[in-house]
Amino acid sequence: MSFVHRFEGLTLAAVLANRATSDPNGAYLRYRQDVVTFGQVELQAEALAAGLANLGLEQGDRMALVLPPCPEFVVSMFAAAKLGLVIVPLNPRLTSAELQYALRHSGAMCAVTIEQIDGLHYLELFEEFTQQLPELRHLIAVGQGDFWFDEGVFQFQELMSSGVGRDYPVATVDPDNACFALVYTSGTMGKPKGVELSHTNLISVAAGTADAIGLSAEDRIIGVTALFHLWGLGPGILSSLLAGASIVLLSEVGAGPTLNGIDQHDATVHYGMPTLFLEEIAELEVSDRDLSSLRLAVIAGAPVRPELVEKLSEALGVLVTTAYSLTETASTVSASCPADTFEQRCLSAGRPIGETRLRLLELDGSELFPDGVGQITVSGAGVMLGYYRQPRETMAAFDEDGYFLTGDLGFLDENGCLRLVGRLKDVIIRSGFNVYPREVETRIEAHPAVQEVVVVGVPDELLGEAICACIVPIEGAIVTGQEVMDWCRETLADDKVPDFVRFIDELPRTDTGQVRRTDLSRLAQPEGQSV
Repeated sequence: MSFVHRFEGLTLAAVLANRATSDPNGAYLRYRQDVVTFGQVELQAEALAAGLANLGLEQGDRMALVLPPCPEFVVSMFAAAKLGLVIVPLNPRLTSAELQYALRHSGAMCAVTIEQIDGLHYLELFEEFTQQLPELRHLIAVGQGDFWFDEGVFQFQELMSSGVGRDYPVATVDPDNACFALVYTSGTMGKPKGVELSHTNLISVAAGTADAIGLSAEDRIIGVTALFHLWGLGPGILSSLLAGASIVLLSEVGAGPTLNGIDQHDATVHYGMPTLFLEEIAELEVSDRDLSSLRLAVIAGAPVRPELVEKLSEALGVLVTTAYSLTETASTVSASCPADTFEQRCLSAGRPIGETRLRLLELDGSELFPDGVGQITVSGAGVMLGYYRQPRETMAAFDEDGYFLTGDLGFLDENGCLRLVGRLKDVIIRSGFNVYPREVETRIEAHPAVQEVVVVGVPDELLGEAICACIVPIEGAIVTGQEVMDWCRETLADDKVPDFVRFIDELPRTDTGQVRRTDLSRLAQPEGQSV
C-alpha cells in the first residue's frame, strides 16, 4: 500500500504515535553525535505539550518556531500537533523588522527560539520589540540556559521536564480543515503572505513525495537546511516519519559540512537546491569524500539545467531526480522517479505526485490545448486552505474550478512529465512576441564560461521590453556579451536573443535561495548595460 493511502485521514499527532508504537527504537533524528528515536520524540512531545498547556496555550493558539535545524524544532512541532496549536515556522535569520512583521501578522502567543546564532542574541532581540507585540506572552529559549529568567521566559528543557507524566487536554482536530502550519512565503514579489496548511495538506504531500522517490526505513536523508521551509517540513521531517527513515539535521550549512555529514552518517538520500549542489561539485574537485552510502540525490527549489543533473550524477555517483514544489501546495507538486529515464529526470520536473492534478491554462485563462505552454494550475489534497487574513488574495489565487493558479508556466511532454518554462510575471513581451526567460537561460547555461544566468525584461521605448541576460561567469573565465549573443543566435530565433548582457558577481537571492528577479530588473536598467 502506498504511503498516500496508508496515512489518509490522520493528524500529525496520530502519525507520530503510530510510528512510536510500531518502531519505538527506530532512529528518527541524527544531530551531531546524538540519535533520537521515534519513541523518544513521542515522549518529549507529550511532555512539552503538557508544559505548554500549563502556560495556558489552547487549541487554535499560534506558536512561532524561530529555530535552526535541531531536535527541539521537531519536538515542538509535534507538541503543537497534540494540543491543536498552529505552528508558525520562521527563518531565524530574518531581520528584526521581518521577524516582527510575521509575529504580529500571525498573532503568535508563544515563540520557541534559539538563544543565539553567530553572536546574535535572540532573547535580547525579542526583548526589543516585545512592547509592540502584546499578544506574544511566552518565550521559550533553546540553549544552555545561561540567561536571566524574565517573566514569561522559559528554558526549553526545563519546561519539557515540568510536563513529564502530566496530563493535558488532547485536541480533537479535523485533519482536512484545521490549520496546523502558517508558513510565510519568501516575498520575492512583495510582502510575504501567510499560507494556511492543514494536517492533510502536509501529510498527503509528504506521503506522495516518499512514494515518488521510493523512501524506505533504511534511508537516511541529508541536505535539509531549513526546517522553516516547506521542503524541510514536509519531504524532510514528515516523509522520514511516514517511511520510518531518519533525517540528518546539520548544525552547519554549506557544501563542506553536508559532504562531511554524508560520510559521517552514511546518508542515502541527499536533498538540495541547485546552488548547494553546484558548491558540492566544486568542493569535490579539490577534496574527495566517501559518498558510497548515497543512492539518490533530489534537486528541488529552483529550475534545473540538464548539465547540472549530468555533472551531479557523475560527481556523487548516484541517480539524480528533480522535483517542483510550492509553499501553497504544501511543497511537492511533481517529482521524477528513480525508475524514470535519464532524459525524463534531466529535462523535466517529473509527474504529479499522489492524487495531485494539473491543468494548463492559456495566458487569457482559457484551458490550453495539448502540447502548448500555459500557466500551471494545481488541484489536490496538498493545496492550501488559503492566505491567512487575506480573503481577496485567496479568492484571486484560484480559478472558478478550484484549481490553484501557480503563476508558473510549463507544458506536459509525451510522457506526462511536467516541463517548466518560467514565471507568468516573468514573460518578456518584446515587440509583441512572448519570450520565456527559461528557454533563453537554458541556452546560455550551456556556454562553458557561464556559471549561472537569469534573463529579465527591462523597459524599452522601441521594443516595449528588452531582454537582458544577467550572468555570473565561471571564476577565471573570459567572455564578452557579444560572444553570449552570438552563442544564442546559433539556436534561438532573433527575437529571443538578449539585447544586452550584464555580468555580475552573484545573483541576489532570498534566504531560501530563490532569485530576486525584481532586484535584477532594477540592476539591469539601461544605464547598467554591458555588452
